[in-house]
Amino acid sequence: MNQSSDQPRPATEPSGPYERLGVAPDASFDEVQAARQARLEEVGDDTMARSRIEAAYDAVLMERLKERQQGKVSSAAQTASQREQQKTAAAAPSMRQLPAMPSLPQLPKGLAMPAVGMPSLELATDRELWVPLAVGVGLLGLLMLAPSASPELLLALATLGCVVALQRRRRRLLAAVGWGVGLLSLGLVVGGLLVALVGPTLSAGLPLGMPLTVLQLQALPPLLLLLLGALLLA
Repeated sequence: MNQSSDQPRPATEPSGPYERLGVAPDASFDEVQAARQARLEEVGDDTMARSRIEAAYDAVLMERLKERQQGKVSSAAQTASQREQQKTAAAAPSMRQLPAMPSLPQLPKGLAMPAVGMPSLELATDRELWVPLAVGVGLLGLLMLAPSASPELLLALATLGCVVALQRRRRRLLAAVGWGVGLLSLGLVVGGLLVALVGPTLSAGLPLGMPLTVLQLQALPPLLLLLLGALLLA
């Protein structure tokens, strides 16, 4: 009998370099190196087996170098690119997942601020002229001829009359109140300066024999300004 038939046949060895290393063709460079080291540890000191593993490792490197020189994208590079894209997509949230910013509420048309402009100077006519004029002259007469009248009360009435007159002409209540308060404040400043200038002469009496107190003299400029504002501002 033939003795060779009784001997055990060696196991069929992998033919390709990837099969010898035990990695897929699309394995990364780190995986190829790890597989080479693992195969070397498995064979131990077997010189022939170690040489075959080293040859398979060199063949894999040469194949990938040749693909790079020919401008081809290796399967390993494609796999690495896909993995990197998956990691980036998982790390960065999608713009579609971000909640939409809430829109700012809009003010109703009824609450819109009206345009504020400087009024023009125009003398009132008809009732808008005679009513403020009569009220203003009456308040001036009380201020000049009735020392017992309260200047603060007269100024309050003059401011109210100016606001009403401006509101009837301009049809804007807030603007009318603003101009009334502004004219009153400006008149009080002018009245204070006037008292500081002519205060020492009050005791001697003013011309026409009409002595005025300090409060009356200080109330005169704002009263005149409020009267002019009611007649001229439009």
